[in-house]
Amino acid sequence: QVQQVESGGGLVQAGGSLRLSCVASGSIFSINGIGWYRQAPGKQRELVAGITRGGTTTYADSAKGRFTISRDNARNTVTVYLQMNSLKPEDTAVYYCNLPVSVGSWTGPMVRSWGQGTQVTVSS
Repeated sequence: QVQQVESGGGLVQAGGSLRLSCVASGSIFSINGIGWYRQAPGKQRELVAGITRGGTTTYADSAKGRFTISRDNARNTVTVYLQMNSLKPEDTAVYYCNLPVSVGSWTGPMVRSWGQGTQVTVSS
């Protein structure tokens, strides 16, 4: 089993930056990839960025050029960061990390249930 915990959200003005962290622990050898997702009020959850075990990254069009996903492997944990720059009010959402069953389908079935996420609010 793998557990994941998100942190790092907050309130920031437009144009500002935030860095989100996702710490995955447990059976980390089984992790194929970790993605950052977000859900804004009244909208469906969407992929923001993902990174595979091999380090291949994928980004939503809205994140390209502004967000950077990276990972740090430790002995018993994997930490995936989402550095968000040039934030816009439309980036306001609850951000989640999760592990897709297949990195060929970042928005398909997830290994884990969704956590509580971390709120990101960007004021104009």
